[in-house]
Amino acid sequence: MSTLVLLRPWWLAILPLLAAVALWQWWRGPAAGGWERVMPPAMLAAMRALGHLNGMARRPGLAALAAAGLIGLGLCGPAVPRADAPLLAGKGAILIAIDMSPSVAESPALADAQAAAAAILAAADGRPVGLLLYSGEAYDVAAPSADPATLESQIAVLRADTMPGAGSRPAAALALARQMLQGAEDADLVLISDGGGVDDTTRAEAQRLDGDGIRLSILALTGTAGGKPPEAVLDTLGAPSAPARSPDAVLRRLSRWSDAWQTDPALAALEFYDLGPLLVALAGIPVLGLFRRRA
Repeated sequence: MSTLVLLRPWWLAILPLLAAVALWQWWRGPAAGGWERVMPPAMLAAMRALGHLNGMARRPGLAALAAAGLIGLGLCGPAVPRADAPLLAGKGAILIAIDMSPSVAESPALADAQAAAAAILAAADGRPVGLLLYSGEAYDVAAPSADPATLESQIAVLRADTMPGAGSRPAAALALARQMLQGAEDADLVLISDGGGVDDTTRAEAQRLDGDGIRLSILALTGTAGGKPPEAVLDTLGAPSAPARSPDAVLRRLSRWSDAWQTDPALAALEFYDLGPLLVALAGIPVLGLFRRRA
């Protein structure tokens, strides 16, 4: 991954100020040791043409601005991710909610749901993981446990006749998940669904989850018996989503504190190479020009 990030972006505010100073210097014209303030422009131009003001150049100001710009960019903390960055696990529970409505349970999408759930278990990195299933109603299968291996067998044996009844009520699953994760910190809910049954009540439950500080992520199942594309429906829940067959985006969200480095400099040093010191060192090049001896 070669994404460039800014560790201290508020230092960008200095760049418009430097640009304003550079514009003012350009408008003022070349410095003449103060003579430009007392001599008419025509006389000043004549003195320059005769070579009497050649030593008064505008380069010192530009060099200082260039150095200040490089220092400002360095203070912004441009950084690239480290290839050897440690994987930092969260501390809160992860709850998996699997859609077991007939459109999923009676189609090849069930295998995709099982594979996605297994991938979540692998990405948990020590976080407690729980499981609930839903169709017309939602059922608590396992409370979050620090030993996700206990869920592997339960996920592996899911079949079309596992759930009683029919229908699809994701709102019931979100309500039960909110009850199971009530009071938990840094908690995640992963909804694995084909989008069936998503309605205004479901969207209201998703907002309640967000209000309680529970992060909702969605893995969309395709190729279900219903035959409807789920992405447009699931996107109305306002949560990050990914296809169940390629869940990497959601797994990365679960397996590391993606934003913790913004408030913890120690984590930023572990996760990124800070290129700021290099830019600050380059600022020495225009600074050296300020010490050049002039005739």
